[in-house]
Amino acid sequence: MKVLFAASEAVPFIKTGGLADVIGSLPKELAKQGIDVRVIVPKYEDIPARFTQQMETVAEFQLQMGWRNLYCGIQKLEHEGIIYYFVDNESYFRRRGCYGYGDDAERFAFYCRAVLDAMQHIDFVPDIIHCHDWQAGMIPVLYRAHFSYQPYYAGIKTVMTVHNLKYQGLFGQEKFKDFFALGDEHFHGFALEMHGGASFLKGGLLYCDYITTVSPTYAEEIQTPYYGEHMDGLLRSQSHRLTGILNGIDYEEFDPMSDPYVEIKYRDSLVKKQQNKLKLQERLGLPVNKDVPLIALVTRLVDQKGLSLIDRVIKELLSLDAQWVILGTGEYRFEQLFKWAESQYPDKLSANILFDEELARQIYAASDLFLMPSLFEPCGIGQLIAMRYRSVPIVRETGGLQDTVQAYNEETGEGTGFSFTNYNAHDLLYTVERAVELYKNPESWSNLLANLKKKDFSWRKSAQQYASLYSKLVQ
Repeated sequence: MKVLFAASEAVPFIKTGGLADVIGSLPKELAKQGIDVRVIVPKYEDIPARFTQQMETVAEFQLQMGWRNLYCGIQKLEHEGIIYYFVDNESYFRRRGCYGYGDDAERFAFYCRAVLDAMQHIDFVPDIIHCHDWQAGMIPVLYRAHFSYQPYYAGIKTVMTVHNLKYQGLFGQEKFKDFFALGDEHFHGFALEMHGGASFLKGGLLYCDYITTVSPTYAEEIQTPYYGEHMDGLLRSQSHRLTGILNGIDYEEFDPMSDPYVEIKYRDSLVKKQQNKLKLQERLGLPVNKDVPLIALVTRLVDQKGLSLIDRVIKELLSLDAQWVILGTGEYRFEQLFKWAESQYPDKLSANILFDEELARQIYAASDLFLMPSLFEPCGIGQLIAMRYRSVPIVRETGGLQDTVQAYNEETGEGTGFSFTNYNAHDLLYTVERAVELYKNPESWSNLLANLKKKDFSWRKSAQQYASLYSKLVQ
């Protein structure tokens, strides 16, 4: 079985969010199932030199995009047993960051076209092209319109995975006609048309052979108006070929026993975990005290992450007998909120308004509780890493958070964290209060940590589900 992953980012080369973690770790697990998985991403300027220096050029050709005749290079690198291809065109990709440019439609139109054109030059014809998020969304459309009837390309199946439905690649129809040489039949409501424009993601969803998303609950949620981002009707109509497969994390990458950023290595030792807490408290200027629960928030500081709830009850939260450590960047109002909180409550909260992977790992290792009160969360990776590092999650019951965190029940002793259902600030406050209270009960706390120990959020089970899906599609 041969599978080509098409995505706009992948760890360790380039990352803006959880998509990159998936593309960096899932192929390794699929390879263990005997699948020949390869990955194709754009070659951005920000890819570190230690990788670009190892890349070899395997193809150079002219690519036709509408009326344009463009250079396309394909470079190749093997990393941790997986072959990665990089689409090279300096005018599109030699710039800082991945997205947010005025010509993003053209850049990712080029990428989608390059993925399909490259196959005949790299000597790899997959059974499945697995497309991720809107940036790869036009690959199934182009395949159906221009490639499926060519002998070399016949029989390829396409899978579209939605990592976050909010981002849909919506642009003017004239751009699609210009870049993709598609006739008017592709631009009605049952095809690419969306709000008067056209959508990369909608194209991918309608023209692919199968749709997946990154948790079972999110697959259900996006078929409702509240979570559906104006695509709920389309997704309900396609529910017979839509499934949610839970994301995992790379257990070798995220391991407190071997994490290079964690000072005192541990697995299930509460004593060693607390030693990490004392070191972090000292480093961040918080009162050094192993008995006070340390609550972590490591996230993008944006509305989706439930920060409006924290804003509503921040004084009440800071009056609890707990310490807080915040790490992340994002919207100005939330950055200011946490800076204000730190200035008012320096003994209670440390605000680190930056992106720092090393500090993030140390916070996972040091914290007792990990807060994710998200408005919506397709899967979430923070709670999975937290549980791996034995930091107990406090979450809102949505998407992948609902699928991965079971509310603790004092009567039965079952559960792996704390959760609340409604998007409500006082429900959040009550749940945090309950978690802080339970921390003071050593018997309940050790029981909770013992439950975490039994959980497996590695990629193994999910990779088996993907492998099974691929097999059904190519039968």
